[in-house]
Amino acid sequence: MPIVPLYGHTALRRRLQDSVARDALPGSLLIQGPRGIGKQRLALWLGQLLVCSSGAANERPCGQCTSCRYATTLVHPDLRWFFPRPRLADTDASPQQVLDEYADALAARAAASGLYAAPSGTEAIFVTTVRAITSLASYTPTMGARKVFIVGDAERMVPQEGAEAAANAFLKLLEEPPHDTTIILTSSEPGALLPTIRSRMISLRAAPLAEGDVRAFLADPAVAAALDRSGTPGSLAERVRLAGGAPGTLLSAVSQGDAFAAARTLISAATSGRGDWLRAALSLGGSKSRGFFSDVLDALTVLLHERARDAARTNDPGRAVAAARAIQAVESTKLRAAGNVSPQLLGVALLQQLAGSLQ
Repeated sequence: MPIVPLYGHTALRRRLQDSVARDALPGSLLIQGPRGIGKQRLALWLGQLLVCSSGAANERPCGQCTSCRYATTLVHPDLRWFFPRPRLADTDASPQQVLDEYADALAARAAASGLYAAPSGTEAIFVTTVRAITSLASYTPTMGARKVFIVGDAERMVPQEGAEAAANAFLKLLEEPPHDTTIILTSSEPGALLPTIRSRMISLRAAPLAEGDVRAFLADPAVAAALDRSGTPGSLAERVRLAGGAPGTLLSAVSQGDAFAAARTLISAATSGRGDWLRAALSLGGSKSRGFFSDVLDALTVLLHERARDAARTNDPGRAVAAARAIQAVESTKLRAAGNVSPQLLGVALLQQLAGSLQ
């Protein structure tokens, strides 16, 4: 069965179609934007457009040719999708071993209609995957005239000591891809990408989805079934409200529960005393847990807004002002979290600000 269609991003899709029709699409692209808005699905759509064998450029992707059917079932040999995975037991795994592991992962994603939760803090894009990508780039396309590599959540690429050769080969690939190769990276945290990677790519920003597109995505039968299984509130209107323009975030219901639990822990620590700050900050994880930390910050915003509304209902202006100041501190931390900064360090600084506001 094909994966769920791409919803929204209409204007950006038109720009990309026009660039492809004029043969003006850069060889290396970075699609950035908030989490959960469908950046990787957009990259897959662009990959499908590039491998589509339809004769009319303005009708691609046609959705009917063999290449399109293979692309939408994640089995096209010239359209490769890489994303964070657990570290392989064999740290010197060959490119073929890596590709075999990704084949299983892609089969699982295809079986789930292309719907998936955000990667855990232990999942990343390790050097073995980078070696596999650079190795594949040296081969000619299997079915058509072009091959496309998509690297999702690219901020999860892990620098590794002793892997300088692989890193340099990947940077060279980004800077000068073969004429028959397009490389598309996606990131919700472009500031966490290595500057050497960002400087070699043309960046496109994808915006949150309009409410109508969110509603259409959430009404898709496969999406609705997945959200029902995860325990997300059943009302379509409630799901649209919770999505806030980024419906993909609803697919991580368990992660959201963990994020709200961590957010409550931070508020409790901030109002308890300095002795609890370090323990609470350590619970946020290291530098590879930035995705979860962003979820915690979003949950903090929700909880603090509830605190402000409760203060307004009970006619407690001092508590309402304190909650508003705390919200401002969280929003400022969100901006800093977009960079390559440890969640634990940001957590300590935020707890100091919350303590000053909430006590």
